[in-house]
Amino acid sequence: MADEEPQGAVEQVATPDGAATGGGAGAVGSPASRPPVGAAAGSEGRANRRKVREGLVVSTAMDKTAVVAVTERVRHARYAKTVQRTRKLYVHDEENEASNGDRVRVAETRPLSKTKRWRLVEILERAR
Repeated sequence: MADEEPQGAVEQVATPDGAATGGGAGAVGSPASRPPVGAAAGSEGRANRRKVREGLVVSTAMDKTAVVAVTERVRHARYAKTVQRTRKLYVHDEENEASNGDRVRVAETRPLSKTKRWRLVEILERAR
């Protein structure tokens, strides 16, 4: 009777890496040992998935809005030639601080109007 385990005791099981684990909470594969769903290793909170672009201000005629031309270089699908594509973004500029010709950094944001989906982050270089 001395060899018997008390009732309710958990048997120790050796894992391939040599560590002994019990069969209860904290076992390999149990919810207590896994990181939360969607959490990356070593990340704090939610990852910032918003796009950031740099471009040239082409218009500031509207109040609190600037139009920024963003040029991207892409390879042509068939001919593999590098092609420049320019897209105009409507950017929210709260203090009307950007002026024509400025090089700016913009970030994606929630829709602010029918066409505005970007906000001004910083002015990288003033126009001369």
